[in-house]
Amino acid sequence: MNDTTPTLAAAQPAPPATRRPIRDLPDELISQIAAGEVVERPASVVRELVDNALDAGATQITVRLSAGGVRLITVEDDGGGIPHEELPVALRRHATSKITNLNDLETVATMGFRGEALAAIASVSEMALLSRPAAQASAFLLDARSGELRPAARSTGTTVEVKELFFSTPARRKFLKTDATELAHCIESVRRHALARPDVGFAIWHEGKLVEQWRATFVPGQGDAQDALARRLSDVLGEDFVTQSVAVQHRVGPVTVTGRAGLPDAARSRPDHQYCYVNGRFVRDKVLTHAARSAYEDVLHGHKQPIYALYVEIDPARVDVNVHPTKIEVRFRDSREVHQAVRHAVENALAAPRAAALAAAGAAASADSGSSTQGSIENFKPNQPLAHNWQAQAAIKFEERGHHVADLQALWGPRKDNAATAPSGPAAPFVSWGTAANTAEADAMPQPFAPASSIPTAAADAVAWPSNNTGHEAAWPQGQGGNDTAWPLGKAVAQLHGVYILAENAQGMVIVDMHAAHERIVYERLKSQVDSGARIASQPLLIPATFAATPQEVATAEESAEVLATLGLEVVPFSPKTLAVRAVPTTLAQGDPVELARSVLAELAAHDATTVVQRARNEILGTMACHGAVRANRKLTIDEMNALLRQMETTDRSDQCNHGRPTWRQLSMKELDGLFLRGR
Repeated sequence: MNDTTPTLAAAQPAPPATRRPIRDLPDELISQIAAGEVVERPASVVRELVDNALDAGATQITVRLSAGGVRLITVEDDGGGIPHEELPVALRRHATSKITNLNDLETVATMGFRGEALAAIASVSEMALLSRPAAQASAFLLDARSGELRPAARSTGTTVEVKELFFSTPARRKFLKTDATELAHCIESVRRHALARPDVGFAIWHEGKLVEQWRATFVPGQGDAQDALARRLSDVLGEDFVTQSVAVQHRVGPVTVTGRAGLPDAARSRPDHQYCYVNGRFVRDKVLTHAARSAYEDVLHGHKQPIYALYVEIDPARVDVNVHPTKIEVRFRDSREVHQAVRHAVENALAAPRAAALAAAGAAASADSGSSTQGSIENFKPNQPLAHNWQAQAAIKFEERGHHVADLQALWGPRKDNAATAPSGPAAPFVSWGTAANTAEADAMPQPFAPASSIPTAAADAVAWPSNNTGHEAAWPQGQGGNDTAWPLGKAVAQLHGVYILAENAQGMVIVDMHAAHERIVYERLKSQVDSGARIASQPLLIPATFAATPQEVATAEESAEVLATLGLEVVPFSPKTLAVRAVPTTLAQGDPVELARSVLAELAAHDATTVVQRARNEILGTMACHGAVRANRKLTIDEMNALLRQMETTDRSDQCNHGRPTWRQLSMKELDGLFLRGR
C-alpha cells in the first residue's frame, strides 16, 4: 500500500491557478509596449525623429550621437517648429498634426502619422524637446520626464534630445550590439532619408566628430531634379554607383518610376545597395523587389544581386502605409500594376546598348581636349542604327512545323532595293573600305555557315551576314573630316583563336565574344517574333508520355490549356489521376517531357500565368538561341565580323548574353599605354 501512495499522489491534478481579473494597463506600461514595436534600437529613434523633421519642412538636419546612439541621440532641424502650448500635447500617445480623420489616413502623404513615436521614445529614455516657430519670440524647452516647460535660446526649428536609451527597460538594452554596429545602423537610417531628399542637407556627428555630411543638391524651382538626384546618389553611395548605372524614367497609368538601375557588371554578392521608395518613403516590399529582380533575369549572371535606387510615385489613395508599426512595409491596391510598371521601367533602362554612350563620352572628351574629331556618333541614338541597317529580318513562322530558323535565306533574304532605300545625305555617309585583296581573301576562307539543309538545330544564326557571293561589300561609315571611327564598337581587324573579335574604335580596342554576342542577337530576334503573335513550334510525340498527377496539376492543365499551347506543350487529362504529354517544344524534343510538364504546371500554379509564360518562353528561346548562335573556332570574314558589330549596336541588351555574361569589353588607349608603361 505504501509503495503505491506516491504514484497516486502524482496522478492527482494540480490545483487551478488563481485567475487574474481583466484590467486596464497603466499608461506608462502601454507606452513601453508600444516602444517595443516602434523602438528596436537607436537607429529606430533616429528614423522616427528624422521623419518628423522632414514633415516639419526642414532643409538642414543634424544628427549627433554618443556611444552609437545608446547614450545620446540629438536631432536638430530648421523646420517650422512647435508652439510652446503644443509641446506637452506632442508627448501624448496618438497625438499628431498629420491626420484628423479616416480620409486623411487613407491618403496620408507625410512620413509620420501615427503619433506614437515621441510617446514611445519618452517611455524608454530621458527625452527633452526644444522648439521655436518663426512667429514665436523665444524657444521653449520641455523635459519629458518632469513635464517642466521653460524658455530657452534657439533659432527657428526643433531639437529633440534622447539620453540613456532603454534605461527603464534594462532587458531590452542587453540585446543591443556594439557601439560600432549601432552607429552603422544609425548612419544607414539617415542614408535612406538622404537618398530620397536631395533638397535637404544632412550631417551626422559621433562623439564630437563629423562622420558623414551630404549637402543639399537641389533647390525647388531651380535646376533639374534628376541631375540633383544623381549628384545626391553619387555623394551618398559613391561616384561608381552613378557611373555604373543608367537612368530610369517610366510612367504608365497612375504609376511613375524614376531613379537609377545598376548595370549587370556592377552586381554585388549581397543586396546591400537596393533602395526602393514609395512616395518618398523607404520600404521593403516583395512586389518591388521581385519586379526589379525580374527585370535583370536576362542580363544577370548567377546569383549576383543588382544595385538600384528606384522611386515610385503613386496616388496615396492607391497605397496603404498603415500596415506596419515602423511604416517600412506597404500594401498596394493593385500590386500587379505596380509590379509591371517597375519591371518595364528597369527593363527599358537596361535595354539600350551601352556602346553608344561609351562612344559619345569619348567624342565629348575629344572635343574638350581640342580634337577636331566630330563624327556622326554625336547624334547616335540608342536602339536606332546610325545608318542603313544591314537587312531587315523576315517574320519567323513558328506555326509551320519543320521550318528551320537556321535558314539564312528564309530569315535574311537579300534585299533587292538596297540602292533605292539606302539613306542619303551627310547623316549616314557610306564608303567601302574593303579592297579587292580583302575580297579575294574572304572568298578563299571557309564559309562560317553551312547550308540550312545541313544544320540540324532548330534555332540559329539570325544576324545579317553580308555574303561575298551576292556582291554586297561591307560598308564602313565615315565621319566628318574623313574620320572612320563613327561606329561605337569600331571596325573589326582580326579574329583571335576563332573565339574573339578584335575591333578598333575611337577609344582604343574592343574585344567581342562572338558566340555570346551572336547568341543575344538571335535571342532578341526570336523574342520579337514571338511577341508579334507567333507560337513556339511544337513536336507531337509518337507515344504520349503519361504520369500520375496530383489534383492540382490536373486542374492547372485543364485551366491553362491555351497557355500551354503557347509554350508548345500539349498536356491533356488521360484519366482522373493521370495526365498525358502529347507534344513538346521542337527544340526540347530530346528532353524529358514529363519533367518539363511538371515544372511548367508547378510554375503556372504558383505564379501569374503571364509571368510564367514569359519566363518559360524566354528559357525556350534562350535554348534555341544558344544552339543556333555561331560557335567558337569558326572562321569569320572581316565582313561578317563587322556585320556582327553593327547588329550589336542596334540590339537591345546586347552587352550581355542570355546567361548574363558580358559580350564585349573596351580597352582604352590609356589602359593599353599602361600595359606597356608608356609615358612613365
